[in-house]
Amino acid sequence: MQWNQDYFAVGGNVFLTALCAAIPMIFLFWALAVKKMKGHLATFLALVLTMLIAILIYGMPVSTTFSATAFGAANGLLPLCWLIFNAVLLYNLIIKSGNFEIIKSSIASVSNDRRIQAILIGFCFSAFLEGTTAQGAPVAIAAAMLIGLGFPVLPAAIVCLVGNTVPVPYGPVGMPTITMANVSGIDANIVTAAVGGVMCFYSLIIPIFMLVVMSGWKSTKEVLPVCLVASVTYLIPNWFITQYMGPALPSLLSPLISLICVIVFLKFWKPATIWRFDDDAVMAKDGRSIYGAGKILYAWTPFILVTAFMFVWSTQAFKAFSKGLGLIIKMPGGWPGLNGVVYKVAPIVKAPEIYKAAFAFDMFAAIGTALLIVSVITTIVFRMKASTFARVFGDTFMQLRYAMITIICVLSIAHLSNYAGISFTLGLAFAATGALFMVFSPLIGFLGVFLTGSVTTSSALFGNLQRVTAMQLELNPLITVTASMVGAVMGKLISPQSITIATAAVGLVGREGDILSKTTKYAFILLGIGIVAMLILTYLMPWYFPLVQ
Repeated sequence: MQWNQDYFAVGGNVFLTALCAAIPMIFLFWALAVKKMKGHLATFLALVLTMLIAILIYGMPVSTTFSATAFGAANGLLPLCWLIFNAVLLYNLIIKSGNFEIIKSSIASVSNDRRIQAILIGFCFSAFLEGTTAQGAPVAIAAAMLIGLGFPVLPAAIVCLVGNTVPVPYGPVGMPTITMANVSGIDANIVTAAVGGVMCFYSLIIPIFMLVVMSGWKSTKEVLPVCLVASVTYLIPNWFITQYMGPALPSLLSPLISLICVIVFLKFWKPATIWRFDDDAVMAKDGRSIYGAGKILYAWTPFILVTAFMFVWSTQAFKAFSKGLGLIIKMPGGWPGLNGVVYKVAPIVKAPEIYKAAFAFDMFAAIGTALLIVSVITTIVFRMKASTFARVFGDTFMQLRYAMITIICVLSIAHLSNYAGISFTLGLAFAATGALFMVFSPLIGFLGVFLTGSVTTSSALFGNLQRVTAMQLELNPLITVTASMVGAVMGKLISPQSITIATAAVGLVGREGDILSKTTKYAFILLGIGIVAMLILTYLMPWYFPLVQ
């Protein structure tokens, strides 16, 4: 059976067809932003709408529609849910062991200046957590740590939302970038390098920006040296890692190096005055931890292991070794009922072309598997019982069950949209905006994260749309894919999911509007900077982006 996509299904008009194609996204916006519907329910209903539109509007065969939906669900489950589950499992085990308190103390003891504590925890450590955990946990953890040190709850939440932007494209362990690469069909290393260059610029400004938000420019000027140390020592390794080592390591090594360099710098430099909040608590002793170096190193063991494992897992030698083990989940002949059935047609391609649907998952080489191994080792190193591991495993599943349903539904929508031709219709319609699309491109990523709370799911929803639109405009697709991810990062500041997690962690449930009113202007300032940066790179420095087809 052969089925040809039809991008002009409604009256032969791309704009009328695009209006129908946009119904699931419009519904998702209404359900999440207006009706405050639960994410898993909203995305499931949006998936049902997408299936109906594919069948009734685009004429996609029912069996092919269900096959494309199942194909998306499989890609959501493996590797995405597998990675996120094991990342959160590891964090929960560290919490259960009690060693996270030692980690917190080791960072907090460096300085009692609130500005420096914000840099250490709100920027450096939350970025490191972004490399290992997901679902808004880094913001929640960092904000709770700051409150534990005596920060007022509202500033703590806002500082961490602003500070946790730079590492987002690569956390956890590169999954947002990997997802964008898979959906857009562009090599993950190429996407990593392109996005990395832009985010390096943000790493220069975010530490300063977050302190201006917290304490104003006058107070920030006093600690510019430490801001610059944090920025530069993050930027340099981040640039080299994103250019040469792929997406798994930037959010692990870069913030860890930055954190260590800031701590070392503070051994030789102190601010002229100690900045505290009005009515702040009595100042704690500065520069001393109640724990010895051995105890601190022991507590950091899981994160050291993660960094080491991610380095090994990212090498070509290991990937070749893993492939030789044969632990690959694969559909021979492609995904049944889909591969070889759907054909792309003009104007997307010059002549009808099979839209391939291949599925292969190397279980041992998966990053999620590496995190599971680290979780088991952590259980042994921290002398935790097997029953404790099992209990935490079960609790983690219950904690993430709705989040995983949401992820599976989003990936199902994305893949069905691609195979039904919905993404291509929207791409053709957006192409009519011409040069203005370079303004819309980051905004689409921004809105995707506002809706879903995740750069990963935003990439899954709109990655192919960005590529298709670029090709219709005769732009390098890498440019629009990069622009989408840059915009998506800033959407985290106003994402209802991110804000809800932050408020739950700091005890501000019911005051989500207070945080949103504070962060909205910062989100749009940072988005505006990203749009200007992408316009400059696109039209004045196009050589920055290697050409992809």
